[in-house]
Amino acid sequence: MTLSIQYLFWLLGLILVVVAGMILTDRQHPRRFLAGGFWLIYALTFLVGDRLPPAFVGAAVVIMALIAGFGGVTSGKPRVLREDVRRASAKRLGNRLFVPALTIPVITVVGTLLAPHLVFGGVPLIDPKNVTLVAFGIGCIVAVGVACVITRDTVGQSMRETRRLIDALGWAVVLPQMLGMLGLVFSDAGVGKAVAHLTTAYINMDYRLVAVIVYCVGMALFTIVMGNGFAAFPVMTGGVGVPILVGVYHGDPAIMAAIGMFSGYCGTLLTPMAANFNIVPVALLELPDKNAVIKVQAPTAIAVLICNIVLLNTFMFR
Repeated sequence: MTLSIQYLFWLLGLILVVVAGMILTDRQHPRRFLAGGFWLIYALTFLVGDRLPPAFVGAAVVIMALIAGFGGVTSGKPRVLREDVRRASAKRLGNRLFVPALTIPVITVVGTLLAPHLVFGGVPLIDPKNVTLVAFGIGCIVAVGVACVITRDTVGQSMRETRRLIDALGWAVVLPQMLGMLGLVFSDAGVGKAVAHLTTAYINMDYRLVAVIVYCVGMALFTIVMGNGFAAFPVMTGGVGVPILVGVYHGDPAIMAAIGMFSGYCGTLLTPMAANFNIVPVALLELPDKNAVIKVQAPTAIAVLICNIVLLNTFMFR
């Protein structure tokens, strides 16, 4: 049997079903039916999404957006251990608390490196198409077991903590997955061609440096709008990178792709749309300023973007 990413989708779907059930049965939750329904719909996309008609999945996503947009995904007050109990447990465990977190990258790297050799009867143990993701999922499962052993607690407690974190983060948990697909939607909709038309019609691309600036800054700006460098890449590369930097100025596409993505990541540091980077830490740390992370990162992002423009203009056309 080959371990494919589908098994991880099913596992994630089951976890979300449990979380949805906890919220639905929590009578103290201010909007338990809306919030629980939101996570239940999200769970169905992982459990049976590949078997449902695309239109049905699209309608489910729209319903989720409406629930979140009208404030339905609110946080409740899940039961947690008392502060003194948690502090005493943390003091007792000490640096061993880092072991489960470090288990994940270790298992991921080991699994990725060993995957080509784990073939039995001509059948690979890990799906070659998604080796890293499957190894990462295995690492997460092993880390939960390690955490239970170290803390002498149960899987049930881990589910309660999962519910608490999902409650704290809210709809931002869904955002990275949604934005990851946005680039494909934009590409199929012809946004790249529209960008190419606008840039060539209103910006003088006869100067190579201008084209480089448009590409790098465009990658950052589209990432700010879409929250994901992977979503911005097909738009700007199809609109400016390939037809102008490569087609007209004969630049090296490998260097363009590498530095272009790095420019997109500069936009990641500047947008709340990149929820997993900029909103999730604020929620977890309970910071009073929702944009605190972005404000700290902004000077670095701008400085790195300027360096990327210089690097791309220097090395891409050698």
